[in-house]
Amino acid sequence: MTELVHHAGDLPPAAAVVMTMGALHEGHASLIRAARARAGDGRVTVTVFVNPLQFGPNEDLDRYPRTLDADVKLAEQAGADVVFAPDAGEVYPGGQPQVRISAGPMGERFEGATRPGHFDGMLTVVAKLLHLTRPAAAVFGQKDAQQLALIRRMATDLNFPVDIVAAPTVRDADGLALSSRNRYLSPAERTSALALSRALFAGREAAQKGPAAVAHAARTVLDAAAAAEPPVVLDYCALVDPADFTEAAPGHTGPAVLAVAAKVGSTRLIDNIPLEFGAVS
Repeated sequence: MTELVHHAGDLPPAAAVVMTMGALHEGHASLIRAARARAGDGRVTVTVFVNPLQFGPNEDLDRYPRTLDADVKLAEQAGADVVFAPDAGEVYPGGQPQVRISAGPMGERFEGATRPGHFDGMLTVVAKLLHLTRPAAAVFGQKDAQQLALIRRMATDLNFPVDIVAAPTVRDADGLALSSRNRYLSPAERTSALALSRALFAGREAAQKGPAAVAHAARTVLDAAAAAEPPVVLDYCALVDPADFTEAAPGHTGPAVLAVAAKVGSTRLIDNIPLEFGAVS
């Protein structure tokens, strides 16, 4: 049976950890199963903590869904041994920390430009949870591609003794990437939101023609969605280098990420798809 733990002093070291803000769904379950496969007979810990440091003043901290009982049940079914669900006083015993991790220039692009300070808060809590859970590996979803890139960079630059493992994005049958925020969408908004994944898939189909064709194909879908009802209000659509989230040059070769963020109604959604460009022969 999965053990529910609220205090870090009761936590044994983990073989693998999955960090969440709760409201778990099948996407989280896939991360937990990946952690279980990685851990073997070792302990898999799932953290559930809605981190106030990564929410801006006009974001949805207060209404963010909190479903701990259901989260524990899903985590157990997916193979977790421990659910660590601390309160803010446990994670930040002196109040909000005066010393925080800076995401640097990579944290100021795209998501960071729209949500100033978000990635500093995210990296600060990830660093604290890595110290508290002491895992050999930490599993994160590819859906939050910029977050994943920053966590990898933090682990490398600051010599965290942990393997950062990426797991693929999980989608509903209609293509929408699973997200705890999808529950905010009305039926009409959900239909409009499908333009995000359609844009990404159109970009992937154009990948053999090169980076410029990818960007054009995705933009064509999103431009049409902006005229839909309800409209898709685009924040960004960009083809980026996953190592540092700078925009990919026209002649880019190697891995890339096509990333998109948009609002549908009052709900902000992000999605991305990994791509690979070969050298021109």
